[in-house]
Amino acid sequence: MRGRARLPGGWLPWVLVPAGLLLFAGANAHLVYVAFQSQPECVEHLKSADGDGGYRAAKSAC
Repeated sequence: MRGRARLPGGWLPWVLVPAGLLLFAGANAHLVYVAFQSQPECVEHLKSADGDGGYRAAKSAC
């Protein structure tokens, strides 16, 4: 009578894969949280497109 064939790698993949998935989900949840919590105040920017090489907001919220 033969015993069960063991898969190569043992228990390590069963620990590392869920840990990696939890880390990935946690990092994405943190990015979503920071995106919603950081609402910067209005900052000075160019209001018109004069072409002087400065940056301006594509759609100003101020």
